[in-house]
Amino acid sequence: MTTASTADIADVIIIGAGASGLMCAATAAGRGRRAVILEHTDAPGSKILISGGGRCNFSNRSVTADQYISANPHFCKSAISRFTPDHMIAMLKKQRIPVEERENGELFCRGSAALIVSMLLRKCSEEGARIMTGVSVRSVQKETVYSLDTSAGVLRAPSLVIATGGLSYSQLGATGFGYRIAEQFGMKVTPPRPGLVPLILDRARHPFLPRLAGISLNAAAETDGKRFTGPLLFTHEGLSGPLALQISNYWRSGRPVRIDLTAGTDLAKVLASWKADHPHARLSTLLGRILTKRVAGAFTGDRPGDRPVNQYTDKECGEIVNLITDWHVVPTGTAGYDKAEVTLGGVATDGLSSKTCESRTVPGLFFTGEVIDVTGWLGGYNLHWAWASGRCAGEYV
Repeated sequence: MTTASTADIADVIIIGAGASGLMCAATAAGRGRRAVILEHTDAPGSKILISGGGRCNFSNRSVTADQYISANPHFCKSAISRFTPDHMIAMLKKQRIPVEERENGELFCRGSAALIVSMLLRKCSEEGARIMTGVSVRSVQKETVYSLDTSAGVLRAPSLVIATGGLSYSQLGATGFGYRIAEQFGMKVTPPRPGLVPLILDRARHPFLPRLAGISLNAAAETDGKRFTGPLLFTHEGLSGPLALQISNYWRSGRPVRIDLTAGTDLAKVLASWKADHPHARLSTLLGRILTKRVAGAFTGDRPGDRPVNQYTDKECGEIVNLITDWHVVPTGTAGYDKAEVTLGGVATDGLSSKTCESRTVPGLFFTGEVIDVTGWLGGYNLHWAWASGRCAGEYV
């Protein structure tokens, strides 16, 4: 832990050494600002390190406002238009960090995510930004400048950036500190909730879950007018995988999720073809080609008499098609913040400048990254928002 002398003065203090905080510090220091980052854990960039399974899904080729959820869908436009995926790619290539594009435009580091953290730490060091780890902030006051009482002493600066993230990944040190600071200074906070999180189902209504746990298939899901397609993973408690995580951002308590386990296959047409080409094959066997054998058994095997496909009436075939392509589930909840990849909600955007990420009512107070009410889809969008908003604030502190 780095200690500070009493009344240590900087131009900007940034609380949080995550993606947006490190980017903000490097940007501000590059402008000649005396920047100090305070991180209450001993590991800067810990969330970056686990992104993308340790390969860091740092952005996406198709970053637009359409991939973000916020009370103001236009708020993120200014930041993401000024710092694009190409800007991040150029930064990585300059440091000779190879990147690769995967499915759906997802951009990954070819090597370890630690390469990106090292790049950011090195850039902060080269520009003169000071990183203090293991430092907790006891209180924040604003006089002529911001005065922070910390475990390392008193720090003062005319600009303060809150880059503390949301409530997801509490095991990495996530707290609600940023929301408390916003409320302390009279700013509104949209109630937070877990995002990109597994969905929990009622085991009594879905008794087959334990025997399907671990099975993944390509499916489609829809709720609240939003539809996504992708891998769906059955768990002992409910549904996970990229598809469930995406749809969780739009799901609200008590509302149904409609799932097509065939991901858009015209199952009625397929059944008709099977009747003609494989009349004596059992229905569950044929459905296993699309759904996997265990999933097909769970959705048809409990029906009276799993029979050869040609013995099913048109009415029965229609019922089976509806069951599989329009499966209605009403989750009982989510797996919570410990399993959530992001936090929905946060500091209300109507109180912030979209150009600078500065408070409209409290001069010198900035917010960046996940602490703001801006949440991206799965696929690199949230890290890109962290880079873009951190860069945005860093240009004005």
